[in-house]
Amino acid sequence: QVQLVESGGGSVQAGGSLRLSCECSGYICSLGCMGWFRQAPAKEREGVADQDGVGNTKYLDSVKGRFTIDRDKAKNTLYLQMNSLKPEDTGMYYCAAAGVCGSLRAGSYNYWGQGTQVTVSS
Repeated sequence: QVQLVESGGGSVQAGGSLRLSCECSGYICSLGCMGWFRQAPAKEREGVADQDGVGNTKYLDSVKGRFTIDRDKAKNTLYLQMNSLKPEDTGMYYCAAAGVCGSLRAGSYNYWGQGTQVTVSS
């Protein structure tokens, strides 16, 4: 079975950094598409970044230059390095997996972690 478990969330002040981790188990972890999504209260789940099995990446425009998605296939772990955090980055962050990367949308992903909260104060 495919399982994803996020960690690394927390509370930081604007301008700070966090590094999120997603431990993945199952066939899709190294071969498929892995992505990060976030959801603020009363908002739709929003795609933040994804990476396919050969290292191609996509980012939400508002996080380009600040966030970096990376995967350590040997450790079956996906990362999201978040720098220069802003209050609007606040939300529950979810790791997700799909067979292939398409558009950065939640409906494309079949497997989800439980989420880790990120709170950025001004």
